[in-house]
Amino acid sequence: MTASETKTVGQRIKELRRAAGMSQTDLAAAMARSESWVSQVERGVQPVERLSVLQALADALNVPVRELRSDAAPAEQAEPEKQTKSNDLDGLRVALTGHPALGSLFQQPPAEPIPSLADFRQQVDEAWTLVHASSYAALSDHLAKLLPNIEAAVRHAPAGERAELHALRAKTYQVAAASFTRQDQADAAWVAADRALQAAELAGQPLEVVASLFRMAHAFMRQQHMEQAEQAAQSAATVMGPRTETPACPPEELSLYGAMNLVLAVINAREGNRGGTHEHIDRARGIAARLGGDRNDFDTEFGPTNVEIHAVSTAVELGDAGLALEVAQQVDASGLSPERQSRFLLDVARAHAQRRHVGEATAALLEAEALAPEQIHDHHLAREVIRDLIQLSDPRIPESLRDLAERSAVT
Repeated sequence: MTASETKTVGQRIKELRRAAGMSQTDLAAAMARSESWVSQVERGVQPVERLSVLQALADALNVPVRELRSDAAPAEQAEPEKQTKSNDLDGLRVALTGHPALGSLFQQPPAEPIPSLADFRQQVDEAWTLVHASSYAALSDHLAKLLPNIEAAVRHAPAGERAELHALRAKTYQVAAASFTRQDQADAAWVAADRALQAAELAGQPLEVVASLFRMAHAFMRQQHMEQAEQAAQSAATVMGPRTETPACPPEELSLYGAMNLVLAVINAREGNRGGTHEHIDRARGIAARLGGDRNDFDTEFGPTNVEIHAVSTAVELGDAGLALEVAQQVDASGLSPERQSRFLLDVARAHAQRRHVGEATAALLEAEALAPEQIHDHHLAREVIRDLIQLSDPRIPESLRDLAERSAVT
């Protein structure tokens, strides 16, 4: 299917959804997918090649499958499906299913030569690079090969290499957990984070265990399971807190403890607990001051800048738009990743929307879109802000906002 044909399919789905009086959220629920997936399909970002997916979409929209694509036969008449590139993590979900290396338990040798430790290190680094680029199609393919290989390796390698292999395995599952969380697949993120935790313990790396709990807490937050998220984060913070009081505490440990306090600040903010929110933000500020600069230990981007970004985000969650905008004016996020900068600008836009500042909010969203287009097009908070701004400005919707809504497939 060509790019133009894919776009035509997406447009047709959008038309039929609207005709059926369904929102993107409704269609996503009917498909057991995320709203961002529906948005990607309608915009042509997410190809829909598999006939089974087309049939499921047709069933959800209550139309024949040929209404979506004229050359598509019903699923029972279809030719065997060909594998095509997708922008989701379906391949990685499959790789995560079942036992990761069952053959090794029956003394079966690996099907392919096992990569060296140096190769595994490089592949794990490449995986994080793909995450930050939001290249989920490439990431899914990459991890779907890497995970089985490293699971086999750790069971067949010499004893002297196993500790490092377990550590690399933990990092790989953390990549998977972070990716699933960002793609609104929190159930799979939980599984990946749990496997990361187990691997980190086998590696004898307690800080990697804490980093895995950090990923787990984010997965629970995305599922709106705040009690479990708090348990995951607080269990780590309780153990680490006394350790960080010593002057000789390593910066990596301080950084991870600070990141956990930011998680706890977000949890408290979402539960409307102002006192708890400010307590954890203040604690994180103190830790960041001790570090003296921005870091990225365990891929958390913790440091003074990230603390203030979270201060903005939690203020927005609590409805304190004035405080959020006041803090935001003092933040220079240019040293952080484009993804993190974009998320900060999204929170600025949310604060302006709370103040009914349509122009300022739109400008912040457009700046965020320039940095990380897919994050703004697909993030549920960005889509909510765009809808709110359209309602606030209706019937005189600014052209730039209308165009952004079209690019984000917001209805």
